[in-house]
Amino acid sequence: MKVDVLLGLQWGDEGKGKITDVLTPEYDIIARFQGGPNAGHTLEFDGGKHVLHTIPSGIFHPDKINVIGNGVIIDPYILSVEIKKLRAKNVAPEKNLLISKRAHLIIPTHRLLDFVYETTKGASKIGSTLKGIGPSYTDKVSRSGLRMGNTSMPDFKNQYNVLKESHNRIIRSYGFVPEELSIDGMPLAEYEKLWFESLIYLKDIPLIDSELFINESILKGKKILAEGAQGSMLDIDFGTYPFVTSSNTITAGVCSGLGISPDKVGKVFGVFKAYCTRVGSGPFPSELLDENGDKLRIKGNEFGSTTGRPRRCGWIDIPALKYSIMLNGVTDLVMMKADVLDELTEIGVCTQYKIQGNLFDFPLFETLSKDMEPQVAMLKGWNQPISDFTAWTELPDAFKDYISYLESSFNLPVSVISLGPGRTQTIIRKKDR
Repeated sequence: MKVDVLLGLQWGDEGKGKITDVLTPEYDIIARFQGGPNAGHTLEFDGGKHVLHTIPSGIFHPDKINVIGNGVIIDPYILSVEIKKLRAKNVAPEKNLLISKRAHLIIPTHRLLDFVYETTKGASKIGSTLKGIGPSYTDKVSRSGLRMGNTSMPDFKNQYNVLKESHNRIIRSYGFVPEELSIDGMPLAEYEKLWFESLIYLKDIPLIDSELFINESILKGKKILAEGAQGSMLDIDFGTYPFVTSSNTITAGVCSGLGISPDKVGKVFGVFKAYCTRVGSGPFPSELLDENGDKLRIKGNEFGSTTGRPRRCGWIDIPALKYSIMLNGVTDLVMMKADVLDELTEIGVCTQYKIQGNLFDFPLFETLSKDMEPQVAMLKGWNQPISDFTAWTELPDAFKDYISYLESSFNLPVSVISLGPGRTQTIIRKKDR
């Protein structure tokens, strides 16, 4: 048995949470392998809307095990708030949620560092969510971080204070006073108090050696889906650096983020929107700064589920998607938010990048540091609502032509199509082929 992977192919916000939830009945275990509370996975079903940040999107299925893997970083306070919201909806995470002992912690001063670094960058800021993601991963790489397993050690408070003081020295070196800064509107001391109380609240969520659990589950024939956060174009190595996240968001990150060997990877579901968005700064070749961009933002409700910030919107980017498909070894494509394009008579597709008279089919290192001119082909829109359709055969011809165009561009099938935010607004095309 192999581990299937579900991840984003663009700049995040592709709709991974919904598809994970839809596919969960086919699996025994759902495991997050990277990222942290900077993620915002939105699920809608039974008339309710649910936003998850750290917890895998299979949590609403009580008979499925959900694992927060070693590659994830955890803010105990944010996680405890997330769990409290779940319990208020009669979900019992203590029964089907497991946390890796090797998952690194985001401590309060990580969040202060995030604020200080972003503030001092001025116009060069990267658009951080200010959740402490970068500073936590920095400590992980520099071998000074703390992990969930440390919280059960008798000298944990001392370990915490040593790390906290090292952060405070950095903060003061930038001219800030840690005690005068706030986190989510709270003074540091107040947030720190809640942070420690959250560790106690989380005591009933089992801590495990997740790499052993995952590999033993593979041997037992359990079906596992690895769920990614952010998107491939935000990968620390292959994304639009430096405007990226601080972890490996691509398939390779599954191996280090869950502790499995490469030969254990099975299907790779690549999730993308029928158009393109990104939050924060950084290159965005197909961005629309006109009324079409505004239409996509409003119709698609393109505001960050973690930060609430308006997302930048543009046409679908074929070169970036081809690049992501190559990096990830995608076997199945999943297209989201097709219904957002319902009202457009024409739909743009970025087919290449043009720089100084030269055409590029991939986002090369050099192209990301210069202004580029997107080459856009206009396709006929279907210009009618499609949210209520339940089968491929019902969909308008112009929509099918759009799908065929994408499939021929990527030489891959679009296996799943989302026509709205609800669970049931999904067409799985296995039977249509």
